[in-house]
Amino acid sequence: MPMPPATRKNPDEATLTIFEEGAALRLQPAGAWTVRSIAAADHSLRALTPGRRSLEWDLGALSHLDTAGAWLIVRTAGLFEAAGGTVAIRNAGGSASALIAAVRAIKVGAPEPEAEEGSFLVRVFARTGAAMETQWHNLLEMLAFGGMVIEGIGRAIVSPRRLRVTSIVHHMEETGLKAVPIVCLMSFLIGAVLAFQGAGQLERFGAEPFTVNLVGISILREIGILLTAIMVAGRSGSAFTAQLGSMKMREEIDAIRTLGLDPLDLLVLPRVIALVLTLPLLGFVADIMGLIGGAMVAWSDLGLSPATYISLLREAVTPAAFWVGIVKAPVFAFLIGIIGCLEGMRVTGTAESVGRRTTQSVVEGIFVVIIADAIFSIVFLQLGI
Repeated sequence: MPMPPATRKNPDEATLTIFEEGAALRLQPAGAWTVRSIAAADHSLRALTPGRRSLEWDLGALSHLDTAGAWLIVRTAGLFEAAGGTVAIRNAGGSASALIAAVRAIKVGAPEPEAEEGSFLVRVFARTGAAMETQWHNLLEMLAFGGMVIEGIGRAIVSPRRLRVTSIVHHMEETGLKAVPIVCLMSFLIGAVLAFQGAGQLERFGAEPFTVNLVGISILREIGILLTAIMVAGRSGSAFTAQLGSMKMREEIDAIRTLGLDPLDLLVLPRVIALVLTLPLLGFVADIMGLIGGAMVAWSDLGLSPATYISLLREAVTPAAFWVGIVKAPVFAFLIGIIGCLEGMRVTGTAESVGRRTTQSVVEGIFVVIIADAIFSIVFLQLGI
């Protein structure tokens, strides 16, 4: 038996006639099913009870259908299908069929909310596994991007004309020369603090002169280049991501590809090469300033003259200690460069994406630098260096 629709005041009002034919249900909408007029029809549809029965939509009486009306049809059909019923749509025009298909595709492709089922421990392991899988894919993508950069550098060595020397010099100034003041200040303070703390501990054993050994070996082998790399990761790595991300957001990188140019050669290689060339120099500056900071504390707190400090320093450290730190610099620079550029290329086109990728670039850059430094330390220990 049909359930009569409400009387329409105008021909554009949305109405719905419901026919119940045994276990089957037939719905006949009429009028204009638009966002302005479907409130009553929505109320009637919500009152239906989905079940294991057939549902038929007869759209022959529709005068107009917009996205909101199509959503009601798709939503009701989905409820019946989820309950085990069958759904058929009849007498739909070409535009109505296309709109319903588009809305159904959007609904199907929408991400499902994460199910918070199971105990707290199960959820922790599930999220940990998902995070590990994501990081594994990020690692593979970083390795692939690093391989592309190495290949590009090889092409540039074979054909030097591919190098953009002006761009390399510009980025050397940005990543190297302009970073000297902050690197000097940081290294000087770290050397001073290390000497002050070390002297306080060694004083208990009457071994204050060995503060020079502590400062010299720590600064030259580990702390100088490690803190410089961390500073560069936060300063230059984030700048690379923000620059390339902004270009990606403004579709400038797509325009470069349209012109038949390779963004890797144009944008990535100059930045990576500039960083590889400048980080060893910054590491050298950091070493000198760290030793000067230690010398100031040794002079003021321990009474060691600069000449005595230099003499003890020459006895405490060897050229190998200096080169152990400097050798790490190009590797750290390469890792920071490819992470910063890769995260910039991952930007999806919104300002929020730029900020998120910039933060991720800094975190990943610092993390990878620390891991690489630990690997270097283990290798040098096994080699007896």
